[in-house]
Amino acid sequence: MRIPILKLQNYLLVSIQIDLDDQTAIDFQEDLLSKIHKSGATGVVIDLTSVDIIDSFIAKVLGDVVSMSDLMGAKVVLTGIQPAVAMTLIDLGIHLQNVPTALDLEQGLIKLRQELEE
Repeated sequence: MRIPILKLQNYLLVSIQIDLDDQTAIDFQEDLLSKIHKSGATGVVIDLTSVDIIDSFIAKVLGDVVSMSDLMGAKVVLTGIQPAVAMTLIDLGIHLQNVPTALDLEQGLIKLRQELEE
């Protein structure tokens, strides 16, 4: 199953509403990078509100998505990180220190505009 990626002005909005398995995560990574390339998006908000559990592979893919998006000129803001997901990321040694976060999608868009100084 594919994760929908919506375009809003110069941004891409992603709300992950399904359980992530390895293949879905890889497909998402490819789809997002392709959409950044095609659309010229300067920012991406990835909403993780519905993600309750994350494993080491999914966490690595998520970190890679952030890094790859940055290399392509798109700043990423993560929103809605649940406590269990935050704890798992830290336990796995994945520190997204330079990745802006916000509580929800609305605050994520505000944070993205601040990061891009628009």
